[in-house]
Amino acid sequence: MLSLQHGQHFATAVGTPVHPRNDYRSFREIIRRAGLRQVRLHDLRHTAASVLLAQGVPARVVMEILGHSQISVTLNIYAHVAPEVAREAAARLEGALWCGE
Repeated sequence: MLSLQHGQHFATAVGTPVHPRNDYRSFREIIRRAGLRQVRLHDLRHTAASVLLAQGVPARVVMEILGHSQISVTLNIYAHVAPEVAREAAARLEGALWCGE
């Protein structure tokens, strides 16, 4: 990964920093070409956090990836409970409580 000045990590083909506006334009074009609905780039953070947590990645690791200083931000704002995850949790609880019946 190329690390540039001021904490930037991406560069253009000629080595200059990618301007955020151009980055967003490129993202929107990729979405359009793929035939997907337009979403904000920031929405991908929500998706990433939710998918990582649903896959069993520890919340502390997800917090570090997203750059949060407090785990409460990761869990309260970015982690959305998918219905299938809630069903799995209920099934596990049922198994723990009534496994002998």
